[in-house]
Amino acid sequence: MKLVIIEPLGVEQQKLLAMAAEALGDRVEIVYYDTRVTDTAALIERGKDADIIAVSNLPMNADVIKGCEKLKFLSVAFTGVDHIAIDQCKAQGVTVSNCAGYSTAAVADLVFGMLITLYRNVIPCDARCREGGTKDGLIGFELEGKKFGVVGTGAIGLQVAKIANAFGCEVLAYSRTKKDVPGVTYVELDELLKSCDIVSLHTPLNAETKGLIGKEQLALMKPTAVLINTARGPVVDAEALTEALNNDVIAGACVDVFDKEPPLDPALPLLSAKNILVTPHIAFATKEALVKRAVIVFANVDAYLKGAPQNVIC
Repeated sequence: MKLVIIEPLGVEQQKLLAMAAEALGDRVEIVYYDTRVTDTAALIERGKDADIIAVSNLPMNADVIKGCEKLKFLSVAFTGVDHIAIDQCKAQGVTVSNCAGYSTAAVADLVFGMLITLYRNVIPCDARCREGGTKDGLIGFELEGKKFGVVGTGAIGLQVAKIANAFGCEVLAYSRTKKDVPGVTYVELDELLKSCDIVSLHTPLNAETKGLIGKEQLALMKPTAVLINTARGPVVDAEALTEALNNDVIAGACVDVFDKEPPLDPALPLLSAKNILVTPHIAFATKEALVKRAVIVFANVDAYLKGAPQNVIC
């Protein structure tokens, strides 16, 4: 049986292959690719003989899945699977597992790193200091006492809520599934948007959440509010967010995810909107998280080989 690691997984090659060998032994032949390719033909060429493929966020569209005729199991080194043609996997009988949980701490860390950077004007303060200036016009805000809205209370959302509580925030949450969590009050989305000083998004991307935050929803928010998106780009209408920022409908935004994967066109209007802090889909990517992710990738393969797949999406 052949396992193809179709792209680098963020762990040094020698260490990654040693982890694979420890988890899987000689039950699979491993083929490793140390470069990323995104075109369909190249992905099919890499995966056409694979029984199992490990992939991070390369676009495994329906044509790629069809072209990988021997494929039986897809171990996705990611939490979200919106880049995987799930319907085609179902049609071909391909089992798909993800790596939910590996980036919980990493994403939550970045939420507050970005928020404090924006709230305390860290980037303009750095520039001002280097230019020999003072704090004039750069007085920021505290987190304590703010109403913090969490949209989506999976593992990451709950970790964000926990940290927000530790900062002394009042936490409101909106989620399809309510949980009994100390320090978290569930409300409807409109109430959360109207009430909160900070709104942080932690939903998967699906038919229900695409465009969840658009012009109408942004108009409900306080003019002093900040929106944080470390979930998926299309959860927010980028054009509406750009307009809201430039017209002072909301005070600021922290964005790590976009309608397409970086690199982005520098002319993208959102990048030049007022008071926005952007990062290139980096929330999940810490040294610790990438090792945790690799462990889960190979544990998923091991479980599949034993006939008891785990973390199954389909």
